Amino acid sequence: MRVFLSIIISVIAICDANAQTALCLDSCRAMAMRNNKMMSVEKVKRDVAHNLTKSARTKYLPRINAIGSYMYNSKRIELLSNDTKQTLNNLGTLAAGMMGPAVNEQMAAMLNGMGGQIVDAFATNTHNIYAGAVMLSQPLFMGGSIIALNKMADINEEMAQNTAEGVRQNLVYQVDKAYWTLVSLKQKKQLAESYRKLVGKFNDDVSKMIQEGVATRADGLNISVRLNEADMTLTQVDNGLSLAKMYLCQLCGLDIDEDIDVTDSIPNIDDAGTGIGNISNPSIETANANRPELKALGNACQLARQATNVAKAGNLPQVMLIGGYTITNPNVYNGFDNKFSGAWSVGVVMRIPVWNWGDVAYKTRAAKGAATIATLELDDAREKVELQLNQSSFKISEAKKRLATAQNNIKLADENLRCANLGYKEGVTGMTTVMEAQTAWLKAHSQMIDAEIDIRLSELGLQKALGTIK
Repeated sequence: MRVFLSIIISVIAICDANAQTALCLDSCRAMAMRNNKMMSVEKVKRDVAHNLTKSARTKYLPRINAIGSYMYNSKRIELLSNDTKQTLNNLGTLAAGMMGPAVNEQMAAMLNGMGGQIVDAFATNTHNIYAGAVMLSQPLFMGGSIIALNKMADINEEMAQNTAEGVRQNLVYQVDKAYWTLVSLKQKKQLAESYRKLVGKFNDDVSKMIQEGVATRADGLNISVRLNEADMTLTQVDNGLSLAKMYLCQLCGLDIDEDIDVTDSIPNIDDAGTGIGNISNPSIETANANRPELKALGNACQLARQATNVAKAGNLPQVMLIGGYTITNPNVYNGFDNKFSGAWSVGVVMRIPVWNWGDVAYKTRAAKGAATIATLELDDAREKVELQLNQSSFKISEAKKRLATAQNNIKLADENLRCANLGYKEGVTGMTTVMEAQTAWLKAHSQMIDAEIDIRLSELGLQKALGTIK
């Protein structure tokens, strides 16, 4: 019993390991959005732009800075000159010389001592200087540069979002294209297998007829060649199918060796374009309003204009409110006493540019030139989008006509093959006619698959041209 259960478990495990992963179009899109590295890059870019916007907002707010310093001076600051100190130290002696006997020696010595005390009182210990300050600065008017920088930050964040949307739409386009290509190859594989069976059955019939003497060996060789060609076609389709699976896996972030299958197939469409979700009245206005590439170029124009405003601000006055608390040792507020002491201060600083050798003018001209370039690039892109839109519309129209033609060709090819087989059995047509009918049947059905896929890809291309891919 245990051996039997072990065998069952092993078989289930093998079946699970070999099971295909069935994917629908929505699941492929979701995995691509979640796993694609370029989408992750765009997410980081949006975060960077958002943080830069927050940084720009802080330019409106006051800044507080703390400053500390220490300095050693080889000489101290002297408030009295050497001549003055010499005079004060000899104050009594000078007085005795001027007043004569009225100043005795004791009085002169006392006056000299008083002068020396005055000299000592004015002496400072400024070999070691300590200073500290807490300063506040608040911009009042900076020539409009802060406003322009904040607008640039907002525009840059919007541009990052538009760029990310462009990457998203392009990724969806690539995933859808790869998905429907895989659907097409899956259908073509089934068609190649049907053709192989058709040619194989005809080969069996011809072999029997050779044995009965109603067909020649040359006929058998011809059909064998056609059978080998059918095998080669099937091999080529298998290889293409494998590569298409690998490409879709890479877009979806899966292991390229993973065995996947698509859930969609190509239904027969009675009327060309029915059920395809046609877009009515595609217009350049819709593309201009939705194409992320055009939006991003528009953002570039706005950035260039704001950069011009930043350059112009270099010629305008700048006003800033400043205030703070400063502390020093020696105490400059109390006769250079060797104690820490400080004071508050507040004021307004104005900077007025007078002469800069045309630096601002050159920068302004350069910024205006960049704005002109951005505008021309936007106009050129709009013209190309309009051309792309017209091409996509023409492709849809051609795809519909091709589908209608393919539907008629299938009917004719099916009837032609039926008549050729019947005629060959009746002996009124040759084997070459049958093989030609088989080839025409394969070509008609292959063209039908291409036409139906082309309808979807053409509509997808129009959505991409309009910027309406969801």
